[in-house]
Amino acid sequence: MFADISHERQQSLLRQRNLFALTSAGLGIVLVVAVSLAATRDREVVLLPTLPKQLIVSSAGVEADYLELVTRDAALVLLNRSPEGLDYWMDEILKLADPASYGRLKADLVRIVEEQRGSDVTQAFVIRSMTVDPKGLTSDVTGTLKTFVGAQVIASDERRFRFNWTYRGLRLALSGFSQLPPKDPTKEAQ
Repeated sequence: MFADISHERQQSLLRQRNLFALTSAGLGIVLVVAVSLAATRDREVVLLPTLPKQLIVSSAGVEADYLELVTRDAALVLLNRSPEGLDYWMDEILKLADPASYGRLKADLVRIVEEQRGSDVTQAFVIRSMTVDPKGLTSDVTGTLKTFVGAQVIASDERRFRFNWTYRGLRLALSGFSQLPPKDPTKEAQ
């Protein structure tokens, strides 16, 4: 009699153990599938509704429209400056900087600030055209750069600038900028 009761109790515990093992295995499989889906799925963030059109930033890469809007704003901040706002100007550009390029960018900006501080030289840039390369993470901006001393224009030149970007996670960051040589109109006509 005790053997029957003992056998029945062992069978009940064996069924519970098997059910627990199946449940654990099932939850483990669900966890592995959920983690793999989360790791491979592109993340998306909807940007502010004040933009001229809907944009989505995705971990899959940067859209050309988004790169163009960020480049436009960065170019206007970077290329429009006056001696009165140099500290603010430098801080705003450094907010866009890629951490890996921060030191180099800051050194370039500090040099510009030291050259311009205390002078009456103001710079204004009017964008005429822009090309963006979302795959290469570069943007070329062409426009007129006007230099003023006081209220008088002392120079008005056609200039081209290249902005280099990095894209990590969901953050587009400025890694460098440079002035490009002017396009040769004779080569474009051929």
